[in-house]
Amino acid sequence: MGLNDAPQSERIHIGFFGMRNAGKSSIVNAVTNQQISVVSDVLGTTTDPVTKAMELLPLGPVVIIDTPGFDDEGSLGKMRVKRTKQVLNRVDVAVLVVDGEKGKASADNELIEIFKEKNIPYIVAYNKCDLVGEKSYPDGIAVSAAYGININSLKEKIGHLVKTDSITRRLCGDLLESGDVAVLVVPIDSAAPKGRLILPQQQTIRDVLEAGAIAVTVRETELALTLENLGTKPKIVITDSQAFAMVSKIVPQDIKLTSFSILMARYKGFLETAVKGAAAIENLKDGDRVLISEGCTHHRQCEDIGTVKLPKWLKKYTGKDIIIETSSGKGFPDDLSDFSLVIHCGGCMLNEREMQYRRKFAEDSDVPFTNYGTAIAYMNGILKRTLSVFPNLAKFCG
Repeated sequence: MGLNDAPQSERIHIGFFGMRNAGKSSIVNAVTNQQISVVSDVLGTTTDPVTKAMELLPLGPVVIIDTPGFDDEGSLGKMRVKRTKQVLNRVDVAVLVVDGEKGKASADNELIEIFKEKNIPYIVAYNKCDLVGEKSYPDGIAVSAAYGININSLKEKIGHLVKTDSITRRLCGDLLESGDVAVLVVPIDSAAPKGRLILPQQQTIRDVLEAGAIAVTVRETELALTLENLGTKPKIVITDSQAFAMVSKIVPQDIKLTSFSILMARYKGFLETAVKGAAAIENLKDGDRVLISEGCTHHRQCEDIGTVKLPKWLKKYTGKDIIIETSSGKGFPDDLSDFSLVIHCGGCMLNEREMQYRRKFAEDSDVPFTNYGTAIAYMNGILKRTLSVFPNLAKFCG
């Protein structure tokens, strides 16, 4: 990923939904001015969600998602509808494409109810106005994918639905002032990606620089020497959570300490939930199931945090025979009732809406929800210290 490329998790996610052959894929191709989706008169041509990251004026970086028909039939059709519903957990804006000749069907109205239930801003695109005329619709706009009629107007209306409050979110820049020094601790082990830094580390460095502060990046093995030779006390030390045990012993108590994972949880809007959920570690019993979930997919290494380190630390801390289950990428269980705790990654590869869905799903299932950094800090007895940069959360540390 280039330094100027926006990661998918930071892009506006726009989903196109509707019945089979309503013209979803044709509308997607017209809106993007690209042949993103295969178009055919055959029912159910789009069999899986089609995703494309791109620049879309006037919105900027977006992810376009074309979905299978919501009225698909048969056993495979039910699976496609299920995948369409899963897409709804991560879209920021929904476009419902309706066949203008036939009008809304029951499946269209069902989708609208889901949009409202999930609080997803939406607009209805009534396709094929070249055949039925440019009628006026209170909840949408008449368009023609075939002739490009009102496609630009549709894009403008989509743009007006996009919420802009996330633009002001910061990872750590709001914790720093111009000239402050932030020391970033980045372990380089067999689980670290070759030739690059992981996304939270890249984003943190960028945010430090945008604040006019100074980013000093070191491995944990050089941290003590770096602090000794800096010549000035850093405002904050931000570490990979895996190195909390070692780093917390090196960094003096009068220097603020936190982790990339904790900062990411705040950035994605679930840090308070994560802090409250960490206390559930104390209540784990023999036979309890714990879900460890990652938002990305990668080749598992011998030192992998989600499948190796966290399970080992959990079992050592609790002394209990805990059953660990894992999920990764877009996969997340439909039923959490068998779990006693969910420990999620920071969610750097998932957009805020999907992370909020997962948080709320756990909450509605009455299952405590925390994240890697918060759980590791808790098990090392330093959670309160790592939250010193967020005094309003210290009260939840016990």
